[in-house]
This record gives sequence, structure tokens and C-alpha cells, in this order.
Amino acid sequence: MDIKFESTEFNEIIKNLKDKYRVLAPVTLFGKGTFSDTNSLKYKEINNIEEVEFKNKSSFSAKEVYMPITETLFYFTEDAYIEPKKQEKKTLVFLRSCDVHALKRSDEIYLRNGFEDPYYKHFRENLKIVLIGCENSFENCFCVSMGTNKTEDYHMYLKFKKDKVYLKIKDEDLLNYFNAGECTDIDIDFVEENNVSVNIPGNITQKVFKSEMWNEYDCRCIACGRCNFVCPTCTCFTMQDIHYKDNPKNGERRRVWASCQVDGYSDMAGGHSF
Repeated sequence: MDIKFESTEFNEIIKNLKDKYRVLAPVTLFGKGTFSDTNSLKYKEINNIEEVEFKNKSSFSAKEVYMPITETLFYFTEDAYIEPKKQEKKTLVFLRSCDVHALKRSDEIYLRNGFEDPYYKHFRENLKIVLIGCENSFENCFCVSMGTNKTEDYHMYLKFKKDKVYLKIKDEDLLNYFNAGECTDIDIDFVEENNVSVNIPGNITQKVFKSEMWNEYDCRCIACGRCNFVCPTCTCFTMQDIHYKDNPKNGERRRVWASCQVDGYSDMAGGHSF
């Protein structure tokens, strides 16, 4: 169903949605960039459509929305353990087509890799996707080459233009919130061409590991793991047991984002490391 609203009307609906949903989208954090007087784009909860950044690419991926950076798996005492309360609210997140394809990779790891991760599954089952289009390709994007420039896996498509919000709704639950809009007809803004094209050779062998192209990366890599933490398809984590100071026999087990690019990640008992 295609409908449109005035931005003021849409913002009122967001207020109603927030009783049941966390609404997250890429927003501009002014003065929070890597360098002095620069901005950063990150996923945060929003209260109105004007907060959403549509014209620039996010500095961070959306995966921390459905895969927390630090997540408590259970609390323990000397002779018992208990899982934390599950997030009661559902999550409504604004994603681009490439982000949706990245989400599929996380699904493969956590839901279809021989077992289902119950913590991830809970987040995933309560996640609804608001697709946002790309009128033009961003610098250095190559989604067309990878076939990730288009998707049908969304619950609602949204376009914001000249104080009007255009929606294409596929989900019945969301339609209950937006059924008072004016009927219209909209097309999804999918990128058809990038400034950069990437071709993957069909005969890659392990010789690529010894290619000279890695030398430049090797010289400037400081093993901080930033490349993994901003990558939406990286899913590695490490475990931490936190013992409380007032009672060392009580504590909690957490899983925390980690990476094989971080020094010490693959250390084993006895001093072995891979």
C-alpha cells in the first residue's frame, strides 16, 4: 500500500509507535567525528523524521541495533544462573538495501549455521525494517557490482521529500499505524550505477594471500579492529566473565564484539596463537 503524510503527521505517528517500538535510524552527531569540527553518522533512536540523515552514508553499520556491542548472556551466583530479561519493545530500524543484504549474512551465521542463537533470534524476530532508498551512489560504493543495490526484504519503504513522507507498506502491523494517510503511488529509489565497478576473478586461489597488494595494508595496520567493527558482515565476539567486587562468586557472562584482526584474539591456553 502506497500512502503519504505531511511530516508533522508522520512525527505524531512516531510518538505512537514508540510505545511498542524502538525507532532507530542514521542521525548526524555534530562535532563527534574522527577529526576536530567534523561530524559523525551513527544509528540512534529518533523522535521525528527530520532527525534522519538521508543524504550521507553512515559512519557505522546498523548491526549494533540487532547485535549489541556488549551483551549479557546470563548472571551467575555460586550455584545458579539466570538469563536477563528480554527486550520487550520491538525494533523499527531504517536500513539501506546494502544493509539489508548484510543482515542476511548475520542470519546465516546465527540462525542457519548448525544451531540457532537464542539471543540473536529474539532480536531478529522483533526487528522490522524500514527501507530507505539511495537516489545516487555514494563515493566508493560498489553495490551494483555485488548485486546488493536492490532488495525486497523490508516491511516498509520510506522516502522523505519536501516535508512529505511517502510510504510503501507491506507489513499489516505497521499498516495499522499508517492507515490514515493519503493514497499515492511511489517507486523505490534503487541505485542503478556506481562510480566504482568491482569485478571478482573466478579463479582465485590461496596465492592471493601472498599478493603484494597486502603490503601497503600491512604497513599501516595497527590491529585496532576498526575495520571489523564498522563492517556489517563481521560477527565475531569474545566472552568475558565479570566477577563483582563485593562478592567475587557472583557475576555475569558477557559476549563482546571482537575480531581476528585484533592481536590476541586467537590466543589459546599454553601460549599458542593462530
